[in-house]
Amino acid sequence: MVLHVQASLRALGPVAGGAAAVADVLLDLLGEQGTLVAYTATPENSATSRIHAAASARLSPAEVADFHARMPPFDPATTRCSPTMGALSEQIRTHRGALRSAHPQTSWAAVGRLAREITEPHPRTSHLGPESPLGRLYHHDARVLMLGVPMSRFTAFHLADLRMPDVPLREYRCVGPEGWISFKAPDLDDLHFGELGEEVLRAATGVTTGRVGAAHCRLVPVREAVDLAEQILLRSRA
Repeated sequence: MVLHVQASLRALGPVAGGAAAVADVLLDLLGEQGTLVAYTATPENSATSRIHAAASARLSPAEVADFHARMPPFDPATTRCSPTMGALSEQIRTHRGALRSAHPQTSWAAVGRLAREITEPHPRTSHLGPESPLGRLYHHDARVLMLGVPMSRFTAFHLADLRMPDVPLREYRCVGPEGWISFKAPDLDDLHFGELGEEVLRAATGVTTGRVGAAHCRLVPVREAVDLAEQILLRSRA
């Protein structure tokens, strides 16, 4: 099995051993043939992310230029994932044997048999598209463990968005190993995921629910969720 985990350890409650213990349990359950995947994005090194907009909103042009000059470049081997990804994502990124995709803004990490196949390649222009690690989760019929995390944060819904006609492009800017880079890719957001997730859950037949510690959890098949989301989005446009 390929398992993408999106987790809030705070929702889980106290865990002896913290994120490391949770990662080890998941890897033990997956076994030698399994692969554990985490989203390890770094919007903090981008000049076009919502996080950057919030951090620079009150800065003067000179202060913004200084802010950019001090932003460390993305290094797939050493750059921590965003705190918004959660402690478990960072734990998976640093796990022995983990591989990480080279996208300077929307990287993914994986541990296990298919880690290299999941993480390579990762084109800049398909940051969350079919040619990205996210797209390969769909290809491998992965499951997503939403561990204390609502469906409003179900990252794979971006794949459904990209199946819509006339998806607009936008320019992204971030600082990578070779300095500041710009690239055009689909203009994506997740502001509609909450309502979309509720509709998907009403129609889905393959979702398993339960509790782990204090956290409400769902195990969601990527293909079913994305295909249902596509149908819902198309109906909303009709």
